[in-house]
Amino acid sequence: MHIAKWAVVLSIFWLLLSGFIEPLLLSFGAISVVIVLFILKRMDKVENEPGQIGTSIRLIRYTPWLIGQIFSSAIHVTKLIWGSPDKVSPAIEKINAKDVPASSRVLYANSITLTPGTLSVDLDESEVTVHALHKSSIEELQKGQMEKKITGIWGENK
Repeated sequence: MHIAKWAVVLSIFWLLLSGFIEPLLLSFGAISVVIVLFILKRMDKVENEPGQIGTSIRLIRYTPWLIGQIFSSAIHVTKLIWGSPDKVSPAIEKINAKDVPASSRVLYANSITLTPGTLSVDLDESEVTVHALHKSSIEELQKGQMEKKITGIWGENK
């Protein structure tokens, strides 16, 4: 059943990104979706855990919050770039991620990367190495707001 969900999601995603509805391009899209589904099916056999699509309320709770974080970070980065160059203070630090469930650590690292001005460089068992344009972005991550949000929404017990 999850293969059918993935087929629908990938097809819609491909149509949204391509924007073309011509027979040749639709056939390319169908072929690419079939290839991805084939790879997904093979990965399911090896992993013994089928990749499920989050069809629950979790996605609805997480997406608007992440979009808000992206916009506020974009405003912060714009102020840094348009301001004086001495305001930019790049930093690289390890952020603790041991409280984030193992199944959500990649989501956590990607959420950090999606917010402008920060980039997840490395992901270990319990830490995410983050590069930021300004030290305050690292300090904000160390406060743990994003970690708490992801753990609260995507935690193991949900």
